[in-house]
Amino acid sequence: MRILETRSLQWPDEAATQAFCAALARGLQAHPHLMNASIELHGSLGAGKTSWVRHLLRALGVEGRIKSPSYAVMESYELPLGVVSHFDFYRFDDPREWEDAGFRDIFAAPGLKLSEWPEKAEGMLPAPDLQIWIETQADESRSVKLVAGTALGQALIQTLEGVRS
Repeated sequence: MRILETRSLQWPDEAATQAFCAALARGLQAHPHLMNASIELHGSLGAGKTSWVRHLLRALGVEGRIKSPSYAVMESYELPLGVVSHFDFYRFDDPREWEDAGFRDIFAAPGLKLSEWPEKAEGMLPAPDLQIWIETQADESRSVKLVAGTALGQALIQTLEGVRS
């Protein structure tokens, strides 16, 4: 993947993660074309990938229960701005499932795609617009690296100007 821009952040606590997601949601709402981005979330078990997705979905207006798609692989949410598809490829192990489930069509369609454990679907996923690498520190804070691989990813990072690291 080519890298157009990177940014490093520190999230000292859950509130910082929530604030980041709220800022990103404001950027998505202000620039609806960004709702067609593909964002990959990387990190070990317990790093906070699913929590990040939940914070973003809440900030975008999703109400009710937000399920982790660990077993279903994908959950979709219809929002006024468009569809958000949340993928969790942790248990993904059969490439035929990619075609059978219609994931190729979902990634080609308009809408925001959020992928946890994308390395489990390596070779099938299109290149992401933005990668978010989350690493848990000894004090439970998170070191975060944003990596934009496309102009859309760069625009996502730029919507975060003013967000404290």
